Amino acid sequence: MSKPAEAAESTIGATVQSVIDTIFGRIEAEEYAIDERLPSERTLAAELGVARNTVREALDVLETRKVIRRRAGSGSFVTYNAEAQTNTAPSALASNTSPLNHLVVRGILEPEMVRLAIINMTPRQIEALGETLSQMEQVRTDVAAFVRQEEELYRQIAHGTGNPLLAACYELAIDSCRQNFRAALLRRHLTPKRIGEYQQRYNTLFNAIASRDIEAAVEFIKLHLIEEQKLLLQEM
Repeated sequence: MSKPAEAAESTIGATVQSVIDTIFGRIEAEEYAIDERLPSERTLAAELGVARNTVREALDVLETRKVIRRRAGSGSFVTYNAEAQTNTAPSALASNTSPLNHLVVRGILEPEMVRLAIINMTPRQIEALGETLSQMEQVRTDVAAFVRQEEELYRQIAHGTGNPLLAACYELAIDSCRQNFRAALLRRHLTPKRIGEYQQRYNTLFNAIASRDIEAAVEFIKLHLIEEQKLLLQEM
């Protein structure tokens, strides 16, 4: 994987890029080791002499590039492994996946993923899923924050299947979602009203999972994918 400094988008401001470079440099130098929690946004902002929003934006970019991973209520954790970056095929595959192919794969994975999760998720995992939903329901207008919570919800469902290979496959689907059409698409279409609608939908999905109602959960996923397809077709 290229360093964030080398792959910086033109829309990233100079101050944000400086923060990205600094944090990534510390991670690459193993000042922050893999799986270690980063200092809080407030602490980093004070250390680097920038606004907290600047740090948050930099962390958004680092998460998108899979350098860190955020966990709701816990903070940001290092996922970057320099040795593992020699194999960039998964990232290249994600970035080269077409919107249609992405939806086709989701249509194959998600119904079965939800079915297996309902069968295999422990009460503690369902409780954690509910906590993620609660975090999602706090979002009103912040598209990036909503998408992070949405990704985490699906990630927890994938891990709840008890099948590591399926979870890994879905992680690639999440990566593809970040890198292709949907990131730009959501920023145009995720209005506060639509965010509210999605929150209600995911509440319905959670209730189906919590009550172990496979039929209702799978039907929800299928209808949700149809809505995603309609949104895509509007853009084509």
